[in-house]
Amino acid sequence: MTAPVFRLALVTILVTAAGAATAEVSEPEGYRLENYRAPVPATLHGAKVIGTDEAEAIWRGHSASFVDVLPRPPRPRDLPAGTLWRDKPRANIPSSIWLPDTGYGELASSMAGYFANGLDKASHGDRTRMLVLYCLADCWMSWNAAKRALALGYSNVAWYPEGTDGWQAALLPLEDSTPEPRPDQ
Repeated sequence: MTAPVFRLALVTILVTAAGAATAEVSEPEGYRLENYRAPVPATLHGAKVIGTDEAEAIWRGHSASFVDVLPRPPRPRDLPAGTLWRDKPRANIPSSIWLPDTGYGELASSMAGYFANGLDKASHGDRTRMLVLYCLADCWMSWNAAKRALALGYSNVAWYPEGTDGWQAALLPLEDSTPEPRPDQ
C-alpha cells in the first residue's frame, strides 16, 4: 500500500470511529457534571436539535432568541494589584444574549437566578418563544443549559450543538459580544 493510500485509509478509519463514538453518547438522566468538552448526544429529550442550516434559517427569520452559555475566563487570582486585565473577546451569533457560566451541571442559586432572568429577557417573558441555546461544538454546557431551560418551563427550546464552531465553519457572520451583567459584578 502506498503512503498516500495508507494515510487516506487511516483517516477514513479515524473519522468513522469518531462518528461511531459520537453516535454512542447517550443522554444522562441529570445534567453533565464534568468533562464539558467531550462528544455530546445527538438528542435532548423535550428539545429540538438543530444543525447549522436550520439555525441560520431561524436566525435570518428572527423567529427565535439565541442564547450563548460559553463560560467566561476568570481574571487570574494571582495578578498583582493594579494589573490591567482584558477579557478575551467572544465572537457570537449576532443578536445573541451571552449568559456565561450557566451551562455547568450545578449552579449556585445566584447563577441559577441569573440564568432564569437572562432567559426571561431573551424571550421577552414569553415561555413559548423559541430559544436556541448554544456554545461550541462538543460542549455539554449548551446541552445542560437547554435541559435547564426546559426545566424552567420553556416549551420551545432548540439546542444547537455545533455552536459558534459550526456557525463560523459555514462562514456566517459573527459579532463581538458582551456578557449580560452577572449578579456578583
